[in-house]
Amino acid sequence: MDIQRVAEFASNHWILTSGYFLVVVLLVQDFYDTLTSKHKGVTPAKVVELLNDERTIVLDVREPHEYAKGHIANAQCIPLGSLDDRLGTLEPHKNSPIIVTCEQGTRSLMACKKLTKLGFTQVHELKGGMLSWGDAKMPVSAKKK
Repeated sequence: MDIQRVAEFASNHWILTSGYFLVVVLLVQDFYDTLTSKHKGVTPAKVVELLNDERTIVLDVREPHEYAKGHIANAQCIPLGSLDDRLGTLEPHKNSPIIVTCEQGTRSLMACKKLTKLGFTQVHELKGGMLSWGDAKMPVSAKKK
């Protein structure tokens, strides 16, 4: 493969080439974030295993109306927007396993980063959130009205 031909292709197909490089950069960034993250992503099966430890708590960072539709048994509902204000309730669990979940895994990722930054040592993120929990046919509790 001749470098001149590669340069010609890149200049003739600059949109395609730009898209390729953008995808490569995003993949490298994701790989780097995964390698350097201080929390662990866990599957629903691993969550069940972690729940066998009585010190483990489940932190659901969804909004109360989402939580009411169904949540992991005994999960604490602290919406992501309220996490800073309610960190005092989690302080006694700083060295205990904490499983963080949300609907799809977006908000829980932000919560995990925040908790590890504040010194929580055993933070686990439910990969795929409650959607993956439901897909795995795991039990949910619903708030009774």
